[in-house]
Amino acid sequence: MTELEAKQAAPDFWSVPGQANQVVQQLRRLRTWTNPVVAAESKAEELAVLAELAAEEEDAEAAGEVATGVRELEELIAQLDFQFLLNGPEDGRGAILEIHPGAGGIESQDWAEMLLRMYVRYLDRHGMKHTTLDLQPAEEAGLKSVSLEVDHPFAYGYLKSETGVHRLVRISPFDAQARRHTSFASVFVLPLVSDEVEVEINPADLRVDTYRSQGAGGQHVNKTDSAVRITHLPTGIVVSSQQERSQHRNRELAMTMLRTKLYMRALEEKMKERQAAEDSKLEIAWGSQIRNYVLQPYTKVKDVRTEHETSNAQAVLDGAIDEFIDAYLRHKSGEVVRRAPE
Repeated sequence: MTELEAKQAAPDFWSVPGQANQVVQQLRRLRTWTNPVVAAESKAEELAVLAELAAEEEDAEAAGEVATGVRELEELIAQLDFQFLLNGPEDGRGAILEIHPGAGGIESQDWAEMLLRMYVRYLDRHGMKHTTLDLQPAEEAGLKSVSLEVDHPFAYGYLKSETGVHRLVRISPFDAQARRHTSFASVFVLPLVSDEVEVEINPADLRVDTYRSQGAGGQHVNKTDSAVRITHLPTGIVVSSQQERSQHRNRELAMTMLRTKLYMRALEEKMKERQAAEDSKLEIAWGSQIRNYVLQPYTKVKDVRTEHETSNAQAVLDGAIDEFIDAYLRHKSGEVVRRAPE
């Protein structure tokens, strides 16, 4: 039993909820690392015993099971190897993902909604719990902005590669002459800052406004001022949440977003002294797209940072972005990019 597990087992563990939650979060992140290692070791031991029996008894069926098991073990080790790329100081955290359409009106707004669908399918495929914090639908189609909270270990480590401008080329469904259009949308991914991280916020620096929700949400919409907008006056940062029925809950979610953005602002101030910060600024600058999605006159998705590409654009838009995340992480670590096992 580790020291953290011993603390959790103590009779008075929950007597101080704040400290208890910190320990639980730490254990959760550690087990994300240790559980796959334990599983791989256990799998290897089982296969070794089965292989020995298959050899002694010349059992072809058992030998086939060993071969299948070895392939599964190789995949498990490959996934573990990939996870070791997530070694940044914030990589183990959850994430807040924001999408904003670029200039271009309905075209870019529709593209932003397509990106939201892509990320939601990716998150669902990997069992990552996510909550819509704020969604502003556009008048005709698409959306004006959306913020998701992804409460899953290493969500930030996986998703940080998506920060930047995404460019779409397609025949517009909104153009009566069926002309080809180019649309842009920006994606920002921030590490989710929970209560375990100290971020000093002076209540006097906040302006809190309530208003009626505008999106889908049931009978309460437009009947009660449940939505909350918080402005941090010293920095001008504005956050909002309107997805919950409770004004109190929306305020909690908005404060989580504000705490995260202030934390990231502090980190970025420190990073300005490093050359890496300059590279990061270039990646997220408007107009310097990180990935191109081409649907006409051919189909291709290409990441301009890693040069990784695929012709199966539809699969990518359906959430199959794993190979792009893998390529980015290996590119940043200086490794030779290779495809994840299928």
